[in-house]
Amino acid sequence: MEKAKILLVDDRQDNLLALEAVLSSLDQIVVRANSGEEALDALLADSFAVVLLDVYMPGMDGFETARHIKRRQKTKDIPIIFLTAINNEPAYTFRGYAAGVVDYVTKPFDPWVLRSKVQVFIDLYWKNQQLTEQADLLRGQLLGREESQGFAHGAGSSVLAQLQDRLAAVTEQAKLAEAPLRRTEDPAAAEIVPELYRRLDRLRAGLDALTPGAP
Repeated sequence: MEKAKILLVDDRQDNLLALEAVLSSLDQIVVRANSGEEALDALLADSFAVVLLDVYMPGMDGFETARHIKRRQKTKDIPIIFLTAINNEPAYTFRGYAAGVVDYVTKPFDPWVLRSKVQVFIDLYWKNQQLTEQADLLRGQLLGREESQGFAHGAGSSVLAQLQDRLAAVTEQAKLAEAPLRRTEDPAAAEIVPELYRRLDRLRAGLDALTPGAP
């Protein structure tokens, strides 16, 4: 399986090295950025499973960088974890969530906690990739049949039924995982199922567009 990419954003090189060392055991690809501007360039050039973003940096700080990430269509769904050395007062925390941040890690961070949080988003990234690939494959099969023999209701319905069955199966898995994940005190883990539901809704909308007679 291809490795996921993790973007580390911090203006201090020693912090980047420490983060990279902690995350090395996850065996993924780590990309460094020394500023918000570098982070935005990296996000346009490649796909990332998660961004670890320092709050206070010279120039474009973490809040502004997060807002730019969430405004762009290509990057708006990438989860952002803030790295902060200051206390989590309610107003400060709200400002981060308003900018699109999904979680915080306070410096000095616990290596095990940081790895666990990042692993959650790597797992979610691969689940989303698999769902997208399955939808693209079945959509291609359906369109291929249309081109070769015209849209035959029976054949098209068969392919559509396969896609519907797969989406239904994934939805059931998400429902089974929902209760234990919602009971956790980890906000990153609790966000997995809602995010998966959003992805499933988008795939379901694509399926509806391919259904004969759909408006």
